[in-house]
Amino acid sequence: MPKVVISDTSCLIILSKIGELDLLQKIYGQVITTNDIADEFGETLPNWVEIKEVVDKVKQNILETQLDKGESSAIALALEMPDSILIIDDYKARVIAHKLGLSLTGTLGVIVKAKKAGIIDSIKPFLRKIKQTNFRISITLEMEALKAADEQTMLE
Repeated sequence: MPKVVISDTSCLIILSKIGELDLLQKIYGQVITTNDIADEFGETLPNWVEIKEVVDKVKQNILETQLDKGESSAIALALEMPDSILIIDDYKARVIAHKLGLSLTGTLGVIVKAKKAGIIDSIKPFLRKIKQTNFRISITLEMEALKAADEQTMLE
């Protein structure tokens, strides 16, 4: 498992909206984020979320020409921290992070990891709760998550 887990805003927001923010702590222990992301989140983060600042603001500023401030700060911080994994959902940001050689996952990947680690019994209740928010999951992505979690792929 990577030594450092960095989360972008979307994972924090969606897990908070469905009352499952502590899932991150159960899986990873500690999560790191930036001040920009903490500001976007808009609520007090739990004490197991450490806030670190990006040292090389030039990289962040370059990324901000294509992405929002939170995503840019998360990617820039991941570039500065070897052996890290970045939790990021935005497609464009994921493409850029991948091109930069970063290890990444998304909110659904976190939920699947929780299932595989035996922390949760099924990802289906999480998918149902997420669908009741403004977070959109494509049918394809949902099917991939169910398959990765070794759960029946018939949608309910």
